[in-house]
Amino acid sequence: MPDTRHAPRTAMRTRRWTLAPAALTLLWLSIAPAAAVDCGPDAPSPAAARFAGVTAFFDQEIATGRLPGAVVLIAQRGKPTYLRCFGVRDVTRRDPMTPDTMFALRSMTKPITSVVAMMLIDDGKLSLDDPVSKFIPAFAGVRVGIETVDADGKPVLERVAPDRPVTIADLLRHTSGITYEYIGGELIRQAYNDANIFAGAFDNAVFAERIARLPLARQPGTLWRYGHSTDVLGRVIEIVTGRTLYQVMKQRIFDPLGMTSTKFVLDSDDERARMAEPLPDDTVLVDSERQRRAHPEWQSGGGGLVSTVTDYARFARMILDGGELDGRRYLSPAAFKAMTTDHIGPGTGVERDYFYFPGDGFGFGYGFAVRTEPGEAKPPPPGSIGELKWDGGSGTYFGVDPKLGVITILMQQTERQRGRDVPAFKKLVYDALASD
Repeated sequence: MPDTRHAPRTAMRTRRWTLAPAALTLLWLSIAPAAAVDCGPDAPSPAAARFAGVTAFFDQEIATGRLPGAVVLIAQRGKPTYLRCFGVRDVTRRDPMTPDTMFALRSMTKPITSVVAMMLIDDGKLSLDDPVSKFIPAFAGVRVGIETVDADGKPVLERVAPDRPVTIADLLRHTSGITYEYIGGELIRQAYNDANIFAGAFDNAVFAERIARLPLARQPGTLWRYGHSTDVLGRVIEIVTGRTLYQVMKQRIFDPLGMTSTKFVLDSDDERARMAEPLPDDTVLVDSERQRRAHPEWQSGGGGLVSTVTDYARFARMILDGGELDGRRYLSPAAFKAMTTDHIGPGTGVERDYFYFPGDGFGFGYGFAVRTEPGEAKPPPPGSIGELKWDGGSGTYFGVDPKLGVITILMQQTERQRGRDVPAFKKLVYDALASD
């Protein structure tokens, strides 16, 4: 049944821009690609026909009012292929989407934080086997929550000692037992919500202490469980370096890569005007964004960054090129291989359950989902073995396919539509690539 809640917006004029091939090449090779780009009128190119399905899909999403707007970038073997801007940043202001539009990345922050941690491991300042309590002493007292019943048959959460400490590797691969307040068993979720961990003003130091007081959802190393692990990792990075997480990210990744519009807090009226907003009735994301912006003092390594499609393309290209770009190496070959190898598959003792978000056919490395097999679905999900990916709760998505030399990035702000938009987008991209 069609979604009629956005009927007043179905007559909104769809705005779409395509960069001419020469402009795309300039953008792709630019040292500072996050600078504003003047998107001119549609220019004939092979990509326009090749990815017509992608164009038609997002045209329809905008025309039917499901999305306010989106920006899509596809590139293959180091060459720009497709960059289109659809719709508007904000339905109240109606400013058109552009390549320098800023989006809340949400969990697409996690791969960046994870890369910083691996860089510190390269530097010898951190080890995968280090217990988190070495840096955050409160984790020495962490307990595991076991859901059981008391003598009266009432459900209770028993707290027991962990079989082993939570390690840096656990934070990177989401096997720490740390969860989110909306994931897992009822009593674990209740414990998280009762703790009111987002109350008042807090930074990474305070937040990590709050997490350490909460029960782990499972014994460390036994279950892939999404949660605040990467937020805690961000605090470890601060302790190891003696700097804020943003300062480290800026020095080690953003400045060298030319990611000038990737940050936790918007600093100017211009940046605030460039920010994309969800539809007003996309209430889950609206509320989540309100909470994120209410805590500018919290540099969340798990979900706090904002960025642009061109900025994130630089990061994705560095991953596609094996941890280096433009003659500069960010990750050693060993660190890059460790990040992009599945660490939760057969023989690791790590279980998966309903909340396994990498999806069918994917394992997980240190910060990325890693395609290890076709999967059980018939037909299997599109993509290649060795493909890397992650997405965010705001509808953002990126994929890196080393076999095809392709990166794909989708920037949008929607919680309500992301479950259908992201897989549809990926299928349309791979359908087009298969037509080569």
